[in-house]
Amino acid sequence: MATNYKYSQVQGTSSTGTYATLYTTPASTEAVISSLVICNQSSSSITIRVGLDTTEGTPGQDEFLIYDAAVAGNDTVALSLGIALDAGKYVRVSSSADTCSFSAFVSEIS
Repeated sequence: MATNYKYSQVQGTSSTGTYATLYTTPASTEAVISSLVICNQSSSSITIRVGLDTTEGTPGQDEFLIYDAAVAGNDTVALSLGIALDAGKYVRVSSSADTCSFSAFVSEIS
């Protein structure tokens, strides 16, 4: 099995009720997300959500990793995770303002 190291980035959304896909595990591939970095480029505090899903929809209540956590203005939060994902899984993110970015650092195994 080959391991490929990648990163994925997406801009935050303007509402916590709107989700963007940060990462999708390709077909016939497993992935490990080693870390997640959230950077708030605004001077105002924002609220973020991170969830796992089997579709590009809104994560269900049992699929959230982070729900309505605050990120201070001009701050960066780095999380060491080690989340294993099988093929076809989505990492979905949202924020209360589009002034942040989400970055995932991934090992893909195929």
